[in-house]
Amino acid sequence: MEFRVVHGDIAQQSADVLVNAARTSLRMGSGVAGALRRRGGPELNEAAAGQGPIDLGSVAVTEAFELDADWVIHAAAMPHYGDAEATAESIRDATRHSLERADELGCESLVIPALGCGVAGFPLEDGARIVCETIDAYRPESLSDVRFVAYDEAEFETVERVANEVRDRTGGD
Repeated sequence: MEFRVVHGDIAQQSADVLVNAARTSLRMGSGVAGALRRRGGPELNEAAAGQGPIDLGSVAVTEAFELDADWVIHAAAMPHYGDAEATAESIRDATRHSLERADELGCESLVIPALGCGVAGFPLEDGARIVCETIDAYRPESLSDVRFVAYDEAEFETVERVANEVRDRTGGD
C-alpha cells in the first residue's frame, strides 16, 4: 500500500481517522496522546478511558470530538504506566489493527504516528521500520490516503529515510 511521510503535529492533521499512540489503559497522557487530548477536548479522554483497559496490540475507536477527523483509533502499542516498554510485536499488531479498523469503518484517510516510540521507549528507527513495513504490506479495502506523521525535523528525516528504504526493498507496493 502506498503511503507518505508528513512533517507536523498529528493533532493539526485532517483525515477520516487519526491514530493515537495509546497505552493499554487508554488514559491519554503525554506525547501523541497529550497533543490529541489537548486539541480534541476533555470528552476525547473520557471516551477513550471509558473503553480501557484493552489488550496490548489492540485498538479502540472513539469520536474525534474537536479534532478535524471523524474518528480516533487508540492503538495500544505500549503497556500501562510502570510496565515494560513497547515491543516489535505490539507495534506491528497495533499498526495492523488500526489499518483494519479504519477499513471496517469505511475510511479513506488515516494519519498514524510512530507507535511505541518516544515516551514508550522503543527506538525510533526500528519502530518506524515496523510501522512502514506493516503499512506497505497492508491491502486496503477503502483506505487510499495513509500518512505517517513525524513531529519534529529529526524524527521526520529518520521516518522518511526508513520509509524510502522499505519502499525501495519492496518496490513501493
